[in-house]
Order: sequence, then structure tokens, then C-alpha cells
Amino acid sequence: MTTAFVLGGGGVLGAVEVGMLRALFDRGVRPDLVLGTSVGALNGALVARDPTPAVVERLVELWEQAAGSKDVYGDRPLRTVRRALATGTHVYSPKPLRQRLAEELGDLRFEDLPVRLQVCAASIERAAEHWFDSGPLVDAVVASAAVPGLLPPARVGDEHYLDGGIVNSIPVGRAVELGATRVFVLQVGRVDRPLTVPRRPWEVARVSFEIARRHRFVREVAALPDDVEAHVLPAAGTGPRDDSVLAYRDFASVRSRMELTWEASLAHLDEAGVDDRPVD
Repeated sequence: MTTAFVLGGGGVLGAVEVGMLRALFDRGVRPDLVLGTSVGALNGALVARDPTPAVVERLVELWEQAAGSKDVYGDRPLRTVRRALATGTHVYSPKPLRQRLAEELGDLRFEDLPVRLQVCAASIERAAEHWFDSGPLVDAVVASAAVPGLLPPARVGDEHYLDGGIVNSIPVGRAVELGATRVFVLQVGRVDRPLTVPRRPWEVARVSFEIARRHRFVREVAALPDDVEAHVLPAAGTGPRDDSVLAYRDFASVRSRMELTWEASLAHLDEAGVDDRPVD
């Protein structure tokens, strides 16, 4: 059996993935393969570096630090307006995110990891899905998390990249392509919520993206081979309030998101009979 953890994108909602990871480790489930997109690339990189229960506590610390500092999306409104006018492409600087990642991951490379990791980003020049699987981890995660409009395109080598969620937000199919026979999908809950007809320009963009994201996810899940076991873990710590235009800055409830999702994911795993702990 080859077990894959698939960690999807979703910005601040990525905190729920920590609750899912805690439940998986509580039941003795360990990954042979980790795939990450956007914030899932960040969470996934830490799991691939330390595929043990200890990584959960480190992720909790990092998420709570982010809630306390708001470095990534914490600029004053006037500064964000000035940056948007000056660049024409983004409102936040990528430096705080890169600095945090560098402090945590240092010079670590994909080749150094004990568990295989791949990170998804969208190549601008090739208009294509790109999978990082070698080289510096920090560059790959920054590229995968370059949210359009919020952060600038990330340059890696001779190419520029945007958020991987544009091309593959929840890469279930990729896991199967790489040989996974058991897949645990760590998603942030948006695929479960009904969409409503947009009434404002920014809602049109959000709904359009959600249709594209959900369409691919549903299609890939439906196409899974019969011999692949798949579990879509419940994102109990999210809800309709997270669809607001400023929800991406709401770090205040990361702890409750984790706790609620941990409890729901444990119940899901128990109901499905997933328990890899050694039998006494």
C-alpha cells in the first residue's frame, strides 16, 4: 500500500489541515507521498520534512504565530493601496512569507526529505500546471502560494509562477499518477458548500474559480480506479462566513478550526475503519 496525503489550497483555511493531520497521526497513518498546493504546499513541506506526530505541534505553533503577527497580510491599508498603484499587480509584499519560510525550512531541498513531496504551481510562460519535485523548498512553496492580486508572481529560474490552485487546487489525480493506492484528501471545505449566483464583481471571480476548482476535483474523484482507497476528510472548522471578500485575513479562529476539524476527522476515520496503529 502506498499512502498519499493530498493537501489542497485555501489560504487561512489551511489551518483545518492541521486538525486533519493530527487525526491521521492519532490513528497511526503515515504518508509515503505528500502533494501540496498553495497553503497545502506549506503544510505539506513540513509534513514531508517530519512525517511524525511532532509535526502537528510545530504546525500549531506556526499557525498561532501567524495569527498573532499577521505578517503576511498585515500591511496598513494605505501601504497596500500604494503598492497596488505602484505595481499594478499585487497589494502585499512577498518578503514576510519568504522570510518565515526561510526561517523554518532554511536551505532544505526536496532531495533532503525523508518522504517524497511534490508542490504544484501555475507557470505563466507555459500556461501550464508545474510540479516542483527538486531544488530548494522555499522557492517552490512561495511559487505555489503566489495568490493572484494579493502577492506578485514568483520567479524561479527563468519562469514566473502563480498560485497552484489556479491549475490544480486539490491534486487527487496526481497522487494516483504517482502510484498512490490509498489517498487522504485534506481540503478546506469549499467543495462541500453550495454556490449562489454572484451579485457583485468580486463575487463573480470567486464563484468562477470555485466552479473550476470543484469541477476538476469531482471529475478526478469519480475517475479514481476501483483499487484506490480514497478518504475526503471533513473540514468541520469552516463555513459560509469564510466566503467573504476579507476572510483571507481572518487568522483569529485558527485554533477552533483545528479542534473542530480534528474531532470530525477522527470520527470519519473511525467510521471508515482506518487505524494503522500496531496491535498489542
